[in-house]
Amino acid sequence: MEDINYLIDYVDSLAIVDKNFNIIHANRFNPRFDDDNLGNLYLEYINKNFYEVYPELLPEYSTMYNCMKHNRIIYKSQQIFRDYRGRIFNTRNITIPIVRKGEVVAAIELSKDITSISDEKEGQEFAPEPVMQQPLDITVEKVTFDDIMTRNTDMLENIRRAKIYAWSPSPLLVFGETGTGKELFVQAIVNHAGIDRRRFVILNCAAVPENLFESILFGAVKGAYTGASNRIGLFEQADGGILFLDELNSMPLQIQAKLLRVLQDGKFRPLGAEKEKRVTVKVIAAMNQDPLEAMNQRELREDLFFRLSSNLMHLVPLRDRREDILLYVNHYIRIFNSRYGKNVKGISSTMMDLFMSYDFKGNVRELRHILESTISTSRNEILTIPDMPLYMKKRIDESEARLLKNDLSEITGITLPEVLEKMEREIIAKTLRRTNGHMTKAAEYLGIPRQTLKYRMTRLNISRENVR
Repeated sequence: MEDINYLIDYVDSLAIVDKNFNIIHANRFNPRFDDDNLGNLYLEYINKNFYEVYPELLPEYSTMYNCMKHNRIIYKSQQIFRDYRGRIFNTRNITIPIVRKGEVVAAIELSKDITSISDEKEGQEFAPEPVMQQPLDITVEKVTFDDIMTRNTDMLENIRRAKIYAWSPSPLLVFGETGTGKELFVQAIVNHAGIDRRRFVILNCAAVPENLFESILFGAVKGAYTGASNRIGLFEQADGGILFLDELNSMPLQIQAKLLRVLQDGKFRPLGAEKEKRVTVKVIAAMNQDPLEAMNQRELREDLFFRLSSNLMHLVPLRDRREDILLYVNHYIRIFNSRYGKNVKGISSTMMDLFMSYDFKGNVRELRHILESTISTSRNEILTIPDMPLYMKKRIDESEARLLKNDLSEITGITLPEVLEKMEREIIAKTLRRTNGHMTKAAEYLGIPRQTLKYRMTRLNISRENVR
């Protein structure tokens, strides 16, 4: 332990996750998180699923996942991730499995926040700002176009075009709703082109403060502004490779104008510098909004769009390619059976009917999370609607209640009133756990008077002590 203590000289975060990846404890002590708003946000993590809180953190890259999967202590000098509210973290972690009778039942993670540390090595003029960049999971180096599963003709055409675009030096714009697979396509393009991974740089434009955009993209020289030091920009880091600009429509318009110039002649001037620099960089941009709509809302410059539009890809939302739903269902059942040691063989016909009529606003990502949550908690070999996450149950309206009744009647003979009572009991119990048994707060969350909540708890035989 002496080496570990040396590598992490203090701890400002502690989290405990159970074997089903539910967060059962979370706390941060760093002054960066001391204001009430951030503190309350962090408390909201408790009782949520780990992958719900950190939706962009791939399991293979997660210290929590690898600790419990391999039953070993894991030390990581740097892990960059973002929570579901968009907050960026850069931490140094020690993750320790909790073992009972030879089985990993949970993991505890101690971490040091290093988000504000930009230069830890003596004499280093520049350190990239990892808080603004997305981590590269080791598995993304293996992503190919064969990993993009679809039967949809428009998506198959996107794959065909993407293989051509991969070899083109021209910039590329990929747009589509959240969860349609934009980053997956980008990773496949990078690997197909054989680009050196060290020359593949990612910037999430939505995570960058407006006053830092120019220096992050183009660099700065010492004295360019108060506190400025020599800094290499992302364009220079990506010279000879690819710069991926995610959520391009979050980039300020004045910076978009400077980006356009780099795209046109490959030249830029670092902030405060007297001389221009020249680079050879292929730019891939992505956005979750239609470019025409973004231009109408003055979030995207027309001239920049015209420069990007020669190579343009629109990823089709899942609700418009329902022929892919069963493909993904079977794929994720195989993945999560292996991950959670389950033997799920499929989903009921009623659950499939619901999937085929559901709008999937989160697209493939939402379908994946639904199936992971359902498989990890269900004891059934055939998944049914009552096995699904709570938020999905709340989205099933009266017209879909018939499906729910049929689904349960097929399996267990439970009637609709019994189903509704079960759902109500689960919703109230989860809300009370969230508020640690505080009935007034729970009533506020549920939007009902405290007296009504007390009456329903009595009727459903729910006690505060049992749900804490």
